[in-house]
Amino acid sequence: MDDLQYGTRNKRGDWTPSEPLRIAPIYRLPWKFRDILGFLKGYFLPWNVSFMALATIYWFFLTPSVETIRTLAPGWILYLFLRNSAAVLIFFGAMELRLYVQRRQGSQFKYNHRWPSEHPSDVFMFKSQTIDGIIRTFATGVPIWTAYEVLILWCYANGIGAWSTFEAHPVWFVVLWLLVPIWHEGHFYLIHRPLHWPFFYKHIHSIHHNSVNPSPWSSLSMHPVEQLLFFSSSLLYLVVPAHPLFALYHLQLSGLGSIVGHIGFDKIALGDEKLMDTHTYNHYLHHKYFEVNYGDGTVPFDKIFGTYHDGTAASDAALDRRMKRRREKMAARLG
Repeated sequence: MDDLQYGTRNKRGDWTPSEPLRIAPIYRLPWKFRDILGFLKGYFLPWNVSFMALATIYWFFLTPSVETIRTLAPGWILYLFLRNSAAVLIFFGAMELRLYVQRRQGSQFKYNHRWPSEHPSDVFMFKSQTIDGIIRTFATGVPIWTAYEVLILWCYANGIGAWSTFEAHPVWFVVLWLLVPIWHEGHFYLIHRPLHWPFFYKHIHSIHHNSVNPSPWSSLSMHPVEQLLFFSSSLLYLVVPAHPLFALYHLQLSGLGSIVGHIGFDKIALGDEKLMDTHTYNHYLHHKYFEVNYGDGTVPFDKIFGTYHDGTAASDAALDRRMKRRREKMAARLG
């Protein structure tokens, strides 16, 4: 598979896709049916359908009974933590093993030519981006994720919240399924943008941005405060009519779905001819430039507020102008 059919590589070896990023076509007029159809395909496949399928398996086969979760007890709480840890270990670990340890497709479709394991840094525990990410993921990330899940399931079992059934609200539940990724992204933007304010960035968010060249274990490598904010989007289901299945889906979307944006590859080669789009480029640009793409483009806040970067030289120039204006304002205040 020749990745230069789909993009270009600079002298350093960094790969860039030929097609610039674009916000969701529903915000672009006139509407084009083909563009909208393509967007909907990417909206669901491969990630959102996979996370919903996994949440369904969780609910019907891997979640304790209502009678059990009605009472907080160490046994079932530990079970949920181990279940979530196993999913992360398998999913993140498989991506890391295939792409970064075995390097099954080499640097094909890899945005940054450098391999994190070959560039140890003092900003990471044990000077390793991978080890640092694994520790932060299992020490605080998965426990916080599990704590939200425990709270939500306990509330459901005790009748706290606006819980309902598929039979009572079939249309609303279909709409809710469609809206969950949008709510997740909108919430992510609203917590993410303030984390770039100097105080919060220095003391909280800088930990995540130590991974300038992100890889799978960078996904949940965050300060615990950021992890608390990140998973808090799941509290939606305590105030809107829903079924616990949606909460599990949302937590999968947040937890396992955090890898989308940190894979480091634009496409994953599945055999000699088939490719899977990762939808990673938007957030990779955020890690590369820091002050762009606080969301992922489905909710157009970045476009509205002038922080959207589509990967082109024109966006580079716009970012340079914005940073220059910021420096000038700071200098004027200090002067």
